[in-house]
Amino acid sequence: MQTVLIIDDEDRLRNLLARILQLEGYEVAMASTGKEGLRKLQQEAIAVVISDVKLPDFNGIELTSRIKAGWPATEIIVLTAFGTITDGVKAIKSGAFDYITKGDDNEKITPMVRKAMDKALLQYRVLELEQRLNRKLGFDRLICKSTAITDVIKLAQKVALTDSTVLLLGETGTGKEIFAEAIHQAGNRSAKSFVAVNCSAFSKELLESELFGHKSGSFTGAIKDKKSIFKEANGGTNFLDEIGEPDHDLKAKLLRVLESQRFIKTN
Repeated sequence: MQTVLIIDDEDRLRNLLARILQLEGYEVAMASTGKEGLRKLQQEAIAVVISDVKLPDFNGIELTSRIKAGWPATEIIVLTAFGTITDGVKAIKSGAFDYITKGDDNEKITPMVRKAMDKALLQYRVLELEQRLNRKLGFDRLICKSTAITDVIKLAQKVALTDSTVLLLGETGTGKEIFAEAIHQAGNRSAKSFVAVNCSAFSKELLESELFGHKSGSFTGAIKDKKSIFKEANGGTNFLDEIGEPDHDLKAKLLRVLESQRFIKTN
């Protein structure tokens, strides 16, 4: 994936840039308008875009924003005339990699494209690894032959698409946390944190502090503020393992959180 898309309504300049980049070994696609450029991005894997800041149908700043919104890993180099350098700077603020002034030595474009290409390929690689990780942590890693477990997976996949609180029941070692992570990764919270806590691993006081947080000095040993796990996973998922262990008072507080989706720091 080393394709460069050139968007410019000047045929001569567009063809000249294409020839320079092709001699450097890049695949080149071309478009004369912003709309045509966006169609090319939908049809082909484009790593770098070189776009005129003034197009018949688009301002380069607006086009930069559109491209970065739809293809965040793609890098954009903006072409400016001498009188539109300010627009080039504005385009950078909108997410462009850099700008180059038309009429500058054409040798400047090659190292700039090389740097933009390196950055784009790295970003696409990161996205690919993230997708692989999500698949690994998702339902794809749950392998089973049992009809009963297959039914449980199907139910969990349905639940993952909702904002419902989920109760996972099973003996120790049956994979409750794996299911919790799979539900998290398959849902709309996957970009946020997955925060797990084992409720049986803490005393009553420490567990309450772990769940709801505390301020420095609120009890012996509290040498700094502790953020609630609910706040840590804000927008993500909390997994409360062994939730049957806490005493009745703490369970009542947890029930309140589950019902209202809110909590009050008690210390």
